[in-house]
Amino acid sequence: MSAPRRPRVGHIQFLNCLPIYWGLMRSGALLDFDLFKDTPDQLNADLVEGRLDIGPISNVEYLRHADQLLLLPDVAVGSDGPVLSVNLVSTKPLDQLDGSRVALGSTSRTGVLLAQMLLKQRYGVTPEYFRCPPDLTTMLLEADAAVVIGDVALRAMYEAPRRGLTVTDLGQAWRDWTGLPMVFAVWAVRRDFAAAHPGVVKDVHQAFLRSRDLCLSELDEVATAAARWEPFDAATLAGYFRTLDFSLAERQVAGLVEFARRAAELGEAPALPATGPEFFTD
Repeated sequence: MSAPRRPRVGHIQFLNCLPIYWGLMRSGALLDFDLFKDTPDQLNADLVEGRLDIGPISNVEYLRHADQLLLLPDVAVGSDGPVLSVNLVSTKPLDQLDGSRVALGSTSRTGVLLAQMLLKQRYGVTPEYFRCPPDLTTMLLEADAAVVIGDVALRAMYEAPRRGLTVTDLGQAWRDWTGLPMVFAVWAVRRDFAAAHPGVVKDVHQAFLRSRDLCLSELDEVATAAARWEPFDAATLAGYFRTLDFSLAERQVAGLVEFARRAAELGEAPALPATGPEFFTD
């Protein structure tokens, strides 16, 4: 077995991932690996193409490349009900969007596919989709609805109703539709890196779990600190962090598997094996 090296680890620069990384700064774990911060779509590509060894990846991109990746157990970003930061914002009811233009934020993968599933399979409409930068005002100048994620979506949750717009929380919509949690992003390791450096992967995985658990025990402090540089007050951020689900236990895996089944039906991703997703084991 080759000598361990510093792993290249991805970090999404969205608020929803702050709880996963908060404790890394506190514990000194950042000294043990090289952290690369970027947008979700860029980190997806970097992990798949081998520029990263370990990192977050959108649910749908994991499904498309599961043959190259292993999931890290019990760490994800999702919701079992509202998520607040993955939204479909529309100027009209969803069942009236047939033939309408719908803008898809360019930083989203899983949220976009979830919105398309919802509109086609639950509301029976077929809009005209186009991708564009995730600026809600600009998107709605050209479309009747827009899919936005992250901080843009979180702002929309509070601001859009005042503009007479309808906000559909896609985490809640999935829960109402299927009865299951929604997993938006998972943490994965490249299979080749895991085979060569299992001890390194174990250490990084344990660092993530410790970081998450520390953050969840200090959410008000984390929210107060984050509010110093974010356009949200501490109470809003604390409520948001408490809404998110950072686990990947049996119920969350069932939600992931159901999403995978529906994605495969639409031809958007290969079907998972009958045994389900494969996890890294040390």
